[in-house]
Amino acid sequence: RAAWHHRRVTTWPVVITADPIARASGAISLPGSKSISNRALLLSALADGRTVLAHMLDADDTWVMRRALSVLGIASVNSGDGLAITGQRRFESRDASLHLGNSGTAFRLLTAVLAFAGGRYILDGVARMHERPIGDLVDALHGVGARIRYAANEGFPPLIIEPARRITADVVAIRAGVSSQFLSGLLIAAPLIASPRGFRIVVEGSLVSEPYVALTIAMMSRFGVDVARDGHTYSVAHSVYRSPGRFVIESDASSASYFLALGAIAGGPVTVNGVGRNSVQGDIRFADALAQMGARITWTDDSITSAAPENAGLKAIDLDCNHIPDAAMTLAIVALFAGGQSTLRNIGSWRVKETDRISAMATELRKVGAEVAEGPDWIRIDPPAKFLEATIDTYDDHRMAMCFSLVAAGGVPVHIRDPGCVSKTFPDYFDRLAQLVRR
Repeated sequence: RAAWHHRRVTTWPVVITADPIARASGAISLPGSKSISNRALLLSALADGRTVLAHMLDADDTWVMRRALSVLGIASVNSGDGLAITGQRRFESRDASLHLGNSGTAFRLLTAVLAFAGGRYILDGVARMHERPIGDLVDALHGVGARIRYAANEGFPPLIIEPARRITADVVAIRAGVSSQFLSGLLIAAPLIASPRGFRIVVEGSLVSEPYVALTIAMMSRFGVDVARDGHTYSVAHSVYRSPGRFVIESDASSASYFLALGAIAGGPVTVNGVGRNSVQGDIRFADALAQMGARITWTDDSITSAAPENAGLKAIDLDCNHIPDAAMTLAIVALFAGGQSTLRNIGSWRVKETDRISAMATELRKVGAEVAEGPDWIRIDPPAKFLEATIDTYDDHRMAMCFSLVAAGGVPVHIRDPGCVSKTFPDYFDRLAQLVRR
């Protein structure tokens, strides 16, 4: 894998085979949340004081952010209790070139924060990043005086950020129907650029993946900055981030979806520790979707347990998945095991993720025997009459690899190409999966 991906050298086979799964049960503790980890890294860098981040995710996406912050003058050091960062409010570097791989979180959040950081910055990534739209965020930043140019195609990375002369307005409008990270980036930048009158952000049109915005706001509060919301308007006072001292990162709720699904389709019970009813992550609502399909779900404050229905099979589902965009991919796999046709709606954001996930999912689901129809923002799945052994293409998308490993619960081997793509968020996924299954 490319050198930027991870600081560890991992040798991956070209293909990993998931042998047929007879049953799955047990308990697992998961890595830290990617979404929380990258936000915590950036907020710690911008905060007064030293922050220790406990249970930090150790994967490609967090190393992309750590490396970018290091180039900008913010060091992160492993301590006995976690990862220690001493914030500086403003970045030392006024001239930097950042390669952000295929981390949409790092790219969008850093674009907003660097727009008024007083320097010249080039933000680039892998070829797929050049196809992931960012125009709505750039337009909003232009609206308050930012100077950002597209290095290649209008509306897409790479970006060249020039020093902005001054903030030209106290209110900005933004479209966030493509990615909630556009709004999250503006929110994190808001206290840094607000005048004494404060700063307001008005969302025009729909807001995709709203739980991730709620996550951003909750984390900003932990770092001393409050956000007031009134309908589609978000207000932030002129203020500074302050370190909470020690910040513990929850386990990743999106990663939890694979193991909760495993419990539902392969007997169970499977217990995921580290996320529960007290979680701030929206993807815990995946467990509610499993419950609608008939899975037996048990909650505690910091764990979720999933098991197959006792006396019946899983039921098909027709669900608006705007609130669980990443975990909804796992739901598409569970639909293979349901009794009837399932439809996942309001998933247009899949089109601009690490790959076009609607198209990729439809293609690979057909390989294992499903009948699939797709539209601009929906996918419809009829489960296979009989599961087919298949070799799955992963499109350099970690979630494709993890999702399709679960098809082995259908009683057939599943061959996963480029399994190393899981290093983006869950480097030892296949080892952790093997601990729970009986072949």
